[in-house]
Amino acid sequence: MSLAALIFKNLWSKKTRSAGIAFAIGVAVMTVVTLTVVSSGLEASAAAVLTLGHADFTVAQKGVSEVLYSSLDEGQLRQVQETPGVQSAVGVLLETQHINADNPLFIEIGIAPDKLRQFGVTVVAGRSYGATASHEMMLGWRAAQVFRLHVGDRFDANGTWNTVVGIYSTGISYGDLGAMFPLPALQAYNRVPSSVTLIFVKVAPGTSVAKVERAITAHPEMTTIRTASQFGRADTNLVFLQAAATGSTILAILIGAVIVGNTMLLSLFERTREFGLLRAIGWTRSRVVSLVVGEGVVLALVGAIVGVALSFAATDVLEHLPQLRGVLHANYTKDAFWRGLYTGLGMAIIGALYPALRAANLAPLKALSRE
Repeated sequence: MSLAALIFKNLWSKKTRSAGIAFAIGVAVMTVVTLTVVSSGLEASAAAVLTLGHADFTVAQKGVSEVLYSSLDEGQLRQVQETPGVQSAVGVLLETQHINADNPLFIEIGIAPDKLRQFGVTVVAGRSYGATASHEMMLGWRAAQVFRLHVGDRFDANGTWNTVVGIYSTGISYGDLGAMFPLPALQAYNRVPSSVTLIFVKVAPGTSVAKVERAITAHPEMTTIRTASQFGRADTNLVFLQAAATGSTILAILIGAVIVGNTMLLSLFERTREFGLLRAIGWTRSRVVSLVVGEGVVLALVGAIVGVALSFAATDVLEHLPQLRGVLHANYTKDAFWRGLYTGLGMAIIGALYPALRAANLAPLKALSRE
């Protein structure tokens, strides 16, 4: 009988034990994959803000817990606008509003109407609002479909009513699901006069983007964000979440290895005569190790499949929680699946290694004489 056939025969003969180990691995893999998917999904949702404005990079307040808590004043906006190499710098106020259960974090954008073209906004119906209008707004075309509103309809937000004077498109789903207001009006609604959340920067043609970034970050209270991977410069919550996902992977491997090791070590005593017989008929120590570790690898692969399936279910539940509805969008990346796979393999291989060495070093005669 081949080694592979013997591995499957042994696992099938101890179905309950095998299922228990596979399930334990599956739970650990589920935890790791779910945390990775949630972290990646929240990062993608948050970083979607950066794609608005079609800018080369974004400027935010340094060290805030969330990007939406960033606060920059008019003086800082002027500093960015006057930085050599900057072609345009658009200050934007971003706020979120709980409209209803299906729209718990409706995005509201405050921007001057003369900056709309620089920001990549196209008015597809109606007109843009006035620069100082207090009851005018525009809806993204996707938001207009969701709320079934048209030009001339009223939209209640910020505790006041606003007339929809236009429908716009940014070409970016996140922006087209929101609303735009005159900057002074949104500042007044949220009691943040002369304040913006982010500054979207376009660099002059032929100018080094990195050089302009360095000039801006020379101001200690400002940081720049160009990619989603740089989001942690301004949003520390995402850094903590990513660290939690990494930490859970390490803990899952260590704790899972102990569980797998203890279970396989207990089974070693049941199989002492089996291993003694294999050694007596000429099996080498390395072949015995391969048998035990191979059983662990098969269980790890089964557990990884179970864990990924459980992760799909767990993430679906999280997506529909009231606190995360509309915020969390599952992002199943290759990294999440690879992390789940090597977590399962790490647990199984590390856990099986000691029992495998014990089995390989059994004295054949002593093992065969054991009752």
